[in-house]
Amino acid sequence: MPADLSAARVKEAALIALLRSAGDVVVGFSGGVDSAYLACVAVEALGADRVTAVIGRSASYPEEQWANARTVAVRVGLTVREVDTDELADPRYAANPSNRCYFCKSELWSRLRPIADAVGAGVLVDGTNADDLCEYRPGARAAAEHGVRSPLAEVGLTKSEIRALSRERGIPTWSRPSSPCLASRLPYGTPVTVERLRAVERAERVLRELGVTGDLRVRHHGDLARVELTSSELDRWLGARDVAELERAVRTAGFARVAIDLHGFRSGSLNVLEGIVRE
Repeated sequence: MPADLSAARVKEAALIALLRSAGDVVVGFSGGVDSAYLACVAVEALGADRVTAVIGRSASYPEEQWANARTVAVRVGLTVREVDTDELADPRYAANPSNRCYFCKSELWSRLRPIADAVGAGVLVDGTNADDLCEYRPGARAAAEHGVRSPLAEVGLTKSEIRALSRERGIPTWSRPSSPCLASRLPYGTPVTVERLRAVERAERVLRELGVTGDLRVRHHGDLARVELTSSELDRWLGARDVAELERAVRTAGFARVAIDLHGFRSGSLNVLEGIVRE
């Protein structure tokens, strides 16, 4: 959390001014930390009748995150629509190249743009934050091609600032771990299939039920599941009995072998392995 929130509050004021100048908005709404905060601030700035949140649902979108998104929407009186996206039908996406996210986001924004036009929204927005601009994000090109704006990044709000401001506002997502799409758990070149996505989702769910907290990823390497935990969780679970318990839980999701990654959780670790970004 930022030690001094004064700078974050200045950025939030700029965000409110930006949204008010935009008029009605449609928010690409995953229910994660960033899009939940953005939607809540938009409702404050514009009123609930001028904000439409749209969830794109597909096999790569975790059910737990959908439930979180609906909870936040009800809490703030946010109008939510859902659209089905079918990126898996695109062989360019299903092949899982390193720019997979471009094809996914192209599909998403092609579904949301007509909704924004139909409701007369001046702007279609996403939850990209300032930290994201420093990462490998091929989906950003798709957003630009569809005229999507990123207000959080535009005013310079970082993830830690968004969490702190969300906490101040009582937005329940402030402390939730980040949860990118399930396809991000598959190494590039491993075809994206519903079966593989469901296996990852089941494995992460049983680990949560077992009591694993914080950031968590189950990386899919064929019959091997590579489990990434935060450093504090690694310390907690590294006793021989506890590791065996973790491994048994993951095997129930359909994996034959389980490896606990001793490097711990690293956002984008598959990008590191592929040499796309440096660690």
